[in-house]
Parts: sequence; C-alpha cells; structure tokens
Amino acid sequence: MSFRKFFVVAAAVAALGVAAGAAFAQTSAQKSMIDAAKAQGTVGEQSDGYLGFRVPSSDAALTAAVQTTNAARREAYARAAQASDDGVTTEAAAARMFQAQLLPRISTGQWYRNAQGQWVQR
Repeated sequence: MSFRKFFVVAAAVAALGVAAGAAFAQTSAQKSMIDAAKAQGTVGEQSDGYLGFRVPSSDAALTAAVQTTNAARREAYARAAQASDDGVTTEAAAARMFQAQLLPRISTGQWYRNAQGQWVQR
C-alpha cells in the first residue's frame, strides 16, 4: 500500500472515530437493531462503504437507524477525502474504508455486497 493510500485510509479511520463521537447520532438501540439485522441477513455492509438492505424491510426504526449510520459515514468519508492530498473522492475514500476496515470485521454468516453488486455470505 502506498503512503498516500495509507494516509487516506488512516484519515478515514480517524474521521470515523470523530463521527462516532459527534456526527454519529446513532443510539445504542439503533446499533443493536442494526447488529441484529446483520445477524438475520436483512442488512449488510456494501463495497461502497455504506449499509444496505439485502432483504426489504418495513421496519421504520431499522430504516431510520441505517439512514443515520449512512449519513454519519458519508460525512466521515467526505472529511477523509478532503484531508487527502491526492484528490481522492468521497466515493473512493468510502470504498477504501470498506476494504480496509469494514470487510475484515464482517462476521461469519453475515452478508455483504461486493463490487459487482452481488450479496455474498461470509
């Protein structure tokens, strides 16, 4: 990994840390809801760095929790992209975060959407 890529990933991690404290309006109940939905296969991580619904849900509280999390991630990725000195886009910072931080944390049995748009179970 080049120094620039490492810097962008490190900046994204730092930005997510800030988001967890300030921008993350996600409550512990919302986190628990998302964790349960991941375990059930309803929600999964996506290669674009955001959460997505693998199975449609009519649960308004779960939808709100996913939207809150994704909004905070969007802000963190944008800050990471701005902090980079090589013109990285928000989308590229998000994709790098998925590869570096999110994908390795996906538990066995959980689902994620790969770059080809296919849902894959780990």
